[in-house]
Amino acid sequence: MTIQQRLDERYGRTPHQGRRSAWIVGVIIAAVVVAWFAWSTMSQAADSVDVDDLGFEVHDEHHVSLRFQITSADAQPVACALEALDEQFGSVGWRIVEYPPAAGVTQSHTETIPTVAQATTGIVKSCWVP
Repeated sequence: MTIQQRLDERYGRTPHQGRRSAWIVGVIIAAVVVAWFAWSTMSQAADSVDVDDLGFEVHDEHHVSLRFQITSADAQPVACALEALDEQFGSVGWRIVEYPPAAGVTQSHTETIPTVAQATTGIVKSCWVP
């Protein structure tokens, strides 16, 4: 190794293959992260379920009916948690219902929730694809 080569190496005047490799690795990692986020977003959107409460009817102190509609991806089963609440918004009844895959995207349902005390409302707590 000549004196000029030693000086160039010592003071950083040589071409850096390490920088180019670092940029390439960084770009590959960024591409993998972007692809993973895209896949994650698409898979969550495919399994999402939207619910709209349409109304409720209190029959007596032991039953409340709840009307609602579910919008989900086509041909997927759906499960929903239904809840009856009292005046203080405490839970007085709870029920899990499961529906088989349906041909349409939106389905309307009416379910009765058994209660342990007088309910003032009924709600769909959440729905999901099991």
